[in-house]
Amino acid sequence: MPFDFFGGKKKVVIAMAHIGALPGTPLYDADGGVDKLIAGVLEDIENLQAGGVDAVMFGNENDRPYAFKAPPEGVAAMTAVVQAVKPRLKIPFGVDYLWDPIASVAIGAATGASFVREIFTGLFASDMGLWQPDCAGAARLRRHLGRDDMKLLFNINAEFAHSLDQRPIELRARSAVFSSLADAILVSGPITGEPVDRSDLRGVREAVQTAPVFANTGVNIDNVREIMGLTDGVVIGTHFKVDGQTWNPVDGARVRRFMDAVVKLR
Repeated sequence: MPFDFFGGKKKVVIAMAHIGALPGTPLYDADGGVDKLIAGVLEDIENLQAGGVDAVMFGNENDRPYAFKAPPEGVAAMTAVVQAVKPRLKIPFGVDYLWDPIASVAIGAATGASFVREIFTGLFASDMGLWQPDCAGAARLRRHLGRDDMKLLFNINAEFAHSLDQRPIELRARSAVFSSLADAILVSGPITGEPVDRSDLRGVREAVQTAPVFANTGVNIDNVREIMGLTDGVVIGTHFKVDGQTWNPVDGARVRRFMDAVVKLR
């Protein structure tokens, strides 16, 4: 793992800290406000850190239906939440504002994140319409804000979407590293919480030799041995939740059981 902030750890686990629905979105709790968002994610962070994960990543998964361009109130609220809980963090953190790579970089730079995850490259037909991210804009913003140290994790196959680029996924992954300067490649399943296609993961692992490869969805205690054998790490949200349901709070006991299994694999 070439990322210094992991301190030489191998087979790292990045856990999702899902913030509640942000202001302006259909599921936002206006009565609870931003204070409720902060309280909810603080509880999740405490359980994740106690369980031994290597990093956390803040995400706005609850902002359904998703949009491609983050509104000002969303960017402001997510930045405020991350800044409020940051003093409680003992491990590295990243951010991901779905599905806007430029907003993600902006929030990450403002809050001191170690990494950002998003769809940076490609062209997709999706639930949200035609999806065409601005990788160049995001990379230039990172440089402009003086955060070349903040790693960009490229989710190479978008959830809730189908790639209109007919090149094999392994070629798209290698191209993203070569032409778009991806710091890491993430491979996802079709929907949040659903497993990665193993053939996709193997193909990407073989094709990408100069950047870390992560499994981005669907990793659980039953498949982690196989997945870890193919990757440099995993991103986990759903499996750490109560009853394994994406929208539930983090279950500390599930986190501990999973991390105990990971320790034996390292």
